[in-house]
Amino acid sequence: MGENARRERALMAAGVGAAAGLGVLGAGALGIGHHYATVLLDPARVVAFPERVLRADADSVTLATSRLVRQPGVWGLRWPEGLAVIGPILSDDRHGVRRALLGGPVPREGAAVIDAGPFDPDPAARGLPFTEVAIPTPLGPAPAWHVPGGSDTWVIAVHGRGGRRREALRILPALHRLGLPTLVISYRNDDDAPPSPDGHFHLGDSEWEDLEAAVRWACAQGARRIVVVAWSMGAAITGAFLDRSAAADLVVAQVWDAPLVDWRATLRRQARNRLLPPQLVGIATLSARRRIGIDFDRFDLLRTPPRRRPPTLIVHSTPDTAVPIGPSRALAAAGPGLGWPIELVEVAGVEHTAAWNADPDRYEQLVTDFLDDRL
Repeated sequence: MGENARRERALMAAGVGAAAGLGVLGAGALGIGHHYATVLLDPARVVAFPERVLRADADSVTLATSRLVRQPGVWGLRWPEGLAVIGPILSDDRHGVRRALLGGPVPREGAAVIDAGPFDPDPAARGLPFTEVAIPTPLGPAPAWHVPGGSDTWVIAVHGRGGRRREALRILPALHRLGLPTLVISYRNDDDAPPSPDGHFHLGDSEWEDLEAAVRWACAQGARRIVVVAWSMGAAITGAFLDRSAAADLVVAQVWDAPLVDWRATLRRQARNRLLPPQLVGIATLSARRRIGIDFDRFDLLRTPPRRRPPTLIVHSTPDTAVPIGPSRALAAAGPGLGWPIELVEVAGVEHTAAWNADPDRYEQLVTDFLDDRL
């Protein structure tokens, strides 16, 4: 048993002791930790609309002031009936934050949400040819978009926890310009993919098998080398694949956007977001381990790096409150000693997986230059 696992058991024992000695207080801590694990493993998606459109016309949208509304760059603005693309801030004062309307319908006044994905519903929204294919995963067929290209090096795009394939629509044109066929996959518990037998996310611990199935499908279509592009938990899925799959040696490069490379560090950050004491993280991780069998030690890639370590570009925003940048910095710094070529690019001013949104041209150039150099 690893040191972290022993610490989790000690925390659980302390919680049980507290429950015996302090009654409701200790039992409440155990209950909160268990609930935190339940939220973590629940694949249900809830769409909230926390922002508010105050005014809109054919040229601009004015939104009620908030931290997310003030993020720089290009964003989607979603409301229950539609999606528009908004751009630079034109004014920011007591009347609200006015941003350029770059595309889509004029939003109606009322509830909305800032969306890192400004495009819907599929690669046709980016003017790209594609076909919908079914990947034969261990749990059944899972849909994927195949965007053709002339190379025998294929890109496989892996979205994050609770995300959707549309996450990849931002970077698809840049990959297409490189001539790389791209497979944008779904995996278990996605909307149209098979559910996991227990109905839980497994946080990468079983989802990697669906990535492996996608790699094998691509090889059957002529792929000889693989590039992985992954967001958030997509990196945890990829890390497990690189460590456990016989097909991992096909991966010659990868791009990780806001990667989850240490589950415990991420859970500590999110506990702070919820104003939960850090001691509850140990209870939550042990509860998750008992339910899905995950070994969180294997998902600390600094201490347990994967067997296959291809050249990796990490792009991570410094203010990320969902997946903290600290583990990415530590992994990049340790890369030379691990025999793992890692380039880290930090982006200011935007939240989780929003580095493209901050400056699309710069982001696409970073990815293009990295892949040109490696391929």
